Amino acid sequence: MYSPAVENLITQLARLPGIGRRTAQRLAFYILRSPPDQALALADAIREVKEKIGVCEECFNLAEGPLCSICADARRDRTVICVVEDPSDVVAVERTHEYHGVYHVLGGALSPIDGVDPEHLRIAELLRRVEANAAVEVVLATNPTMTGEATAVYIADRLRGRCRVTRLASGLPVGGDLEYADEVTLGRAFSGRREM
Repeated sequence: MYSPAVENLITQLARLPGIGRRTAQRLAFYILRSPPDQALALADAIREVKEKIGVCEECFNLAEGPLCSICADARRDRTVICVVEDPSDVVAVERTHEYHGVYHVLGGALSPIDGVDPEHLRIAELLRRVEANAAVEVVLATNPTMTGEATAVYIADRLRGRCRVTRLASGLPVGGDLEYADEVTLGRAFSGRREM
């Protein structure tokens, strides 16, 4: 139906997460209608990010050099390490302006069904960092999913006795109504309650 070049563009766009074939078609036609300089700027931005961005040698966050901006910041507390699954989680934690330690990006979560075992994640590197940095606390900030919880439990077991291991609290979102909360979320909110 489409020329091979247009069909290839649609196919490539449809590979993006959350983009189905129809959305890919709309994006392809938007790109085709765009002025050449705008469409080529998008292509150049994709090429540039693939050529310049790698992973930090220390924490495995996205970096434009050997170290990410967080690991390169001497003001960060290297004795506190926040463990996350993906670089996008670093961005989410940083937006809070509440955390001043460093990070460790695992590169996913344990999922034996999907073939993701401990050796596929950067857990061994985390254990070495805890020793090298003389870490006093490791904050487990994996996602509150079954795989994220399994990963947190696995790491906590490996770190037992080496340093303090904490887990992010979970519970009710600000602005939420109790009647819409599921049992697990409400149960965690009760178990994580604090003095006022």
